[in-house]
Order: sequence, then C-alpha cells, then structure tokens
Amino acid sequence: MINADELISVAESLPIELKTELIERLLYSISPSRKDIDELWAQEAEKRVEELRSGKVKAIPGEDVFREIREKLSE
Repeated sequence: MINADELISVAESLPIELKTELIERLLYSISPSRKDIDELWAQEAEKRVEELRSGKVKAIPGEDVFREIREKLSE
C-alpha cells in the first residue's frame, strides 16, 4: 500500500495538465457539483456583473475593503 508521502511525491511529478485534472477530481470528490446550485451561482454572477456595468452598484477597491476589515478587527 502506498503512503501519503509517496502519493504526494507521485502527484508532484505529474505534468501540469494531469495535476489540474487530479485537483479537479479531488475537489469534486470532497464537494460534488450540484448543477442546480451551479446554475444559480452563475445567474447571480451575471446579475452582479450587469449591475456593475450599468452603474447600479459601484465597485469598491480591494485595498479599501481590506483596510476597513483591518480597522474593524483592531478595535
């Protein structure tokens, strides 16, 4: 039987295409995709992109968001 270190060593030696496929399969085995939920998330993402494009909502720069989080955590 192969141990974890041996398995990881083999995985690390794989070409990038196989590593990517392995990662996708492992992630799917942990949290299988649910087509209905995936479709709802895709619709939500499209809605949010349209809100940004139309000017309905304004994007906040990431630096501002993280600064605000740091400030709240340091209180």
